[in-house]
Amino acid sequence: MTNGLHVVAWRHGRTSYNVQARMQGKADIELDEVGHWQARTAAAALAARHEVSAIVSSDMLRARQTAEYLAQMTNLPVTTDPRLQERSFGLWEGLTRSEIEARWPEEFRQWWHLGDQPEGVEAEPRAQVARRYAEALTEHATALGQGTLVVVSHGTATGAGLGLLLGAGADWPALISMRNAHWAHLLRNRADTAWMMSGYNLGPTDASTSWEAGPDPEPGDVADPD
Repeated sequence: MTNGLHVVAWRHGRTSYNVQARMQGKADIELDEVGHWQARTAAAALAARHEVSAIVSSDMLRARQTAEYLAQMTNLPVTTDPRLQERSFGLWEGLTRSEIEARWPEEFRQWWHLGDQPEGVEAEPRAQVARRYAEALTEHATALGQGTLVVVSHGTATGAGLGLLLGAGADWPALISMRNAHWAHLLRNRADTAWMMSGYNLGPTDASTSWEAGPDPEPGDVADPD
C-alpha cells in the first residue's frame, strides 16, 4: 500500500433479512451463520491487503459484528458512529419487495422503477443519509490524516455516501449496492482536495464456489438427507 490516506468502505456480512430480501433499514438484525463466515473471511483478506490504521463502524449490530472480526485480527479498537447507520425505510422495514409492491404499488413504482423518493412511507431521505455518511467518513479520515481507515456500514448508506463524496450525488445510479462483506477503496487526489475511488464491490469471492452460500463443504462431508 502506498503512502497517504486511504479509506476502505466495507459493507456488513449477511443477515437473515438479506436472505429473505426483507427491507432492513434501522431494524437491528444480527449476522447469520453465513454472514459470520463472510465477515471473518473478508476481514482476513482486508488484513492481508491493507495495513489497517483505524476502524470505525455503524453502531448497528450487524455492522459491529462485522467490524469485530477485523479488530481481532489487527488488535485495533472499533469506534462506533451512529451517522454510519443504514437508511431508515419507515413503514417498509421488515417487508419483502413483493409485500411492499402489493401494499404501496404507486410508491413502489416511483422508488424501484423511477428511482424517486418514496412519499408517505416515513423513509429517511436518501440525500440526508448521504450527508451524514459522508460527514462521518470525512471527519474520521481527517482525524487519522495518514494510513488506512476502514469504515463499516450498510448497503444503501454506503452507496449514497460514496456517490456524494465522489461528486456524483446521492442518487448516482452507477453505484449498485455492494455484496455483503465487500468493500470500496478510496484515496485522496494529489492535491488532497477530492476523493477518488480505485475499486468498488471488492471481496474474496474466490473463497468458495458461491459467496452467498458460504464455505464449500469439506472433502468427505455428507449432506443431511433431511
